Amino acid sequence: MTGKKKVSTARFLNAKITSTISISLVLVLLGITILILFMGNGLSRFVKENMSFNVMLSSEVSDAEISKIRNNLDAQPFVKSSRFISKEEAKEQLIKDLGEDPEELLGYNPAQDCIEIFLHSEYANSDSIAVINKVIRQNNNVTDLLYQQEAIDLINDNLSKVMTVLLVLAAILLLISFTLIRNTIRLSVYSKRFLINTMKLVGATGSFIRRPFVVNNIFTGIIAGIIADLIILGIITYFSREYAEIQPIVSSMELIIIFAIVILLGVVISTIATAFAVNRYVKMKSDQLYYV
Repeated sequence: MTGKKKVSTARFLNAKITSTISISLVLVLLGITILILFMGNGLSRFVKENMSFNVMLSSEVSDAEISKIRNNLDAQPFVKSSRFISKEEAKEQLIKDLGEDPEELLGYNPAQDCIEIFLHSEYANSDSIAVINKVIRQNNNVTDLLYQQEAIDLINDNLSKVMTVLLVLAAILLLISFTLIRNTIRLSVYSKRFLINTMKLVGATGSFIRRPFVVNNIFTGIIAGIIADLIILGIITYFSREYAEIQPIVSSMELIIIFAIVILLGVVISTIATAFAVNRYVKMKSDQLYYV
């Protein structure tokens, strides 16, 4: 009897380990998809907040007035950061772009003093920029606000399409993940189908029969989620070392949220899948158990 008990325990542990690993791998796939969604959002924010807008200043503006204009801009809720570019600095950039000094050709420096501003990502859209344009132009020392409207529209349009594709992909993978985890748990419950039937025959209710299976698989979902998080963390660490430029795209808080979502999905999907699997055998007649 002792030998049979050891064999039974070993089989149970093997099945449990196999089930946990299978669920972990599915959660890794789902977690990476969620990470890509967050990265898409972070990339959108990064691109929008690195689009520059040049506030052109009149030639008569004094240094004190420039400082005042810049302070007023920095105080606006739509401005993330700003920097002053003098006409001399702008001329140097023109020389780099054109390959020659425009002052030698024209007899004067065509560049203007300007303040380069960067917007918060939520304001980097056509409607907000139109309002921002009006607000900035109210200052008499501002002659123009230069930005590439077509480039902004193109970026926003492309980012919107990318996010839509990622959301659809996430929904499809969520469905696939649920199906894979349900099948894994169904195989685990299958071996207990006669035990479920015995419990039903002695008068146990459906909720009483389901409870130990659900509780057991909740723990499995938590462990699988933690394993998946460790694998995802390893992948992130590797790529962060190889490609340092991707680090600002996803914040530490967003990573914590992703890890929490993975564990939560492991628990929720395991719970629902277990309930479905157990219900199937609870409703099944005794003679049907031999043909499933």
